[in-house]
Amino acid sequence: VQLQASGGGLVQPGGSLRLSCTTPGFIFDIMGWYRQAPGNQRELVAAQPVGGRADYVDSVKGRFTISRDYAKHTVYLQMNSLKPEDTAVYYCNARHFIGPQEFWGKGTQVTVSS
Repeated sequence: VQLQASGGGLVQPGGSLRLSCTTPGFIFDIMGWYRQAPGNQRELVAAQPVGGRADYVDSVKGRFTISRDYAKHTVYLQMNSLKPEDTAVYYCNARHFIGPQEFWGKGTQVTVSS
């Protein structure tokens, strides 16, 4: 399964970006976004299960919104009020409720800097 992620870039503090990730032909039970900054472990940023409530890491609550368009097999991450500490490579993730298999998209760089 090829996850196709896009939307990263360079933005000033306080700015916004929207990431997109498409899973052509597949709908997964859970889709989410992770990020990894240099020297840090990869962390879950947000996840959206089918029919469930979205979950966010505390540091992005109130600023980021994850959403899914099931018709387009796409998950979005709307990132507002970006901070320099949000700078990282962001990865899309897809998996089902049952089973260990999961899929990753290629990372997309988000840089927040003035």
